[in-house]
Amino acid sequence: MSASNETVTAVDPGLSRRTLGVPSITLMIIAASAPLTVVAGGVTTSFAVTESMGVPLGFLLIAAILTLFAVGYTAMSRYVTTAGAFYAYISQGLGRVLGVGAALVALVAYNAMQIGIYGLFGFQLSIFLEMKLGFASPWWLWVLLCLIVVGVLGMNRIDLSAKVLGTLVALEFVAVIIFDIFAFGAAPEGVSAAALDPAALFGPALGLILVFGVAAFMGFESGAIYGEEAKDPKRTVPRATYLAVVIIGVFYAFSAWAFSVGIGPSAIVPASQEFGPDLMFVFMTEQTSVLIADIMTLLFLTSLFAALQAFHNAVARYLYALGREGVVPKSFAHTSRSGAPWAGSLVQSILAAIVVIGFAIAGDAFGVAEAKFGELSFLFPVLTMFTWLTNTGAAGLVLLMGLTAFAVVGYFRKNNRGLSPWITTIAPAISGIILIIMFVLIIGNFPMMLDTTLSDPTTYILPGLILLGLVVGMIWATMLRSRDPQLYARIGHGTEPGAYGTEVIEVVEEGEVTITETER
Repeated sequence: MSASNETVTAVDPGLSRRTLGVPSITLMIIAASAPLTVVAGGVTTSFAVTESMGVPLGFLLIAAILTLFAVGYTAMSRYVTTAGAFYAYISQGLGRVLGVGAALVALVAYNAMQIGIYGLFGFQLSIFLEMKLGFASPWWLWVLLCLIVVGVLGMNRIDLSAKVLGTLVALEFVAVIIFDIFAFGAAPEGVSAAALDPAALFGPALGLILVFGVAAFMGFESGAIYGEEAKDPKRTVPRATYLAVVIIGVFYAFSAWAFSVGIGPSAIVPASQEFGPDLMFVFMTEQTSVLIADIMTLLFLTSLFAALQAFHNAVARYLYALGREGVVPKSFAHTSRSGAPWAGSLVQSILAAIVVIGFAIAGDAFGVAEAKFGELSFLFPVLTMFTWLTNTGAAGLVLLMGLTAFAVVGYFRKNNRGLSPWITTIAPAISGIILIIMFVLIIGNFPMMLDTTLSDPTTYILPGLILLGLVVGMIWATMLRSRDPQLYARIGHGTEPGAYGTEVIEVVEEGEVTITETER
């Protein structure tokens, strides 16, 4: 890390301005949550693990919790516009030391989510090609090729990514809607409302339903990351965030109900335990044809690709925001003429390649023991790379949302904007308490999330990465405070001068430089 005070050279134009509207940001938020992947994988996993019919209502409850969180989150986004959303909000609401710690947690979480998804993408594509073309290929080959495509898009204009992701998300919705139609048409036990009974949700499995369901919404908070590129940050980001959480919450709940109807309330749990994410494609093969099921499998792959691109963009912008303020080397703040954070994009791609190669090498070594471990070695990138990293990332993001909720309270206490207590205190405080409880539940059920009933080193090391990032970031911020007070004062206040009708003004208070933003 570098604490250099050098400014980013003038050849870097910064992020593209006034590029993204409400539809574009909404679609990129939804792309990160990967609707088809959630319905095929997340819904079946929730039914299988919780053994409860409360999964559909669980999605609505989580959507309500996140909407409560969005009340304060989007209010703060109107006054703090930066690509490093969580980092800036926590810095300004709870202090710079905790803010830098949160920045490292965000980097760990978003990278873990993105790189973990590569494992599932490579495995699914490799298996699909072998089944249809008889072409056996290593899973990591397709990951590395996909990584190049994601990196190229990440280094181009953000509206190009938005158009690609928008198209893929639209196809995902069409695929899931078709599945829902056939599910209600099949209904072996009739169109049962068993999955909509509140008693099924508010029972012993409630905690597990929340733990496994919240991962389906990860990425919903990313709207604020695109604030600097939004056409109207004060309106675009809040509208896109609310729209996204409502759409995905209702859509997931309805599709989970359709799943239970299509398979049958009495059969959905055992069928989910038997087939897992393949249940959707097995069902579609039985109800339609192999061709339709194959098309849905391809859309499942594009769903994963859309999520990969969305999380890649998030990492690149976090690195850009941190580099601009000197928290990490200034080289991370380099952007292209089109306003893409190419330096952060390149670094994320390199990191992903290193991790993928590491898992590939470990998988080859593990595969030697195939006679002993059977199918376990065959599923290596799914059981380890995908499961380990995505669950780690989800835990980190839930922690960040909980901290951000309390940061909203702290920010509005110091910056009275004339908003109601419901917006500035009550809603964020309630959502913060709930999110921290959910984080504790996730950590407590981490072995189950890794599909094991016993604790092993991974159940401690993986959550430990989140806490390690938090501690290292806080230590680094403390060092910056003593080594470079002016740089430390700018932490979390990285909006460039003149952006969006604001200007950054230095104010000297009691010997310490602080930064404030005022409307022009």
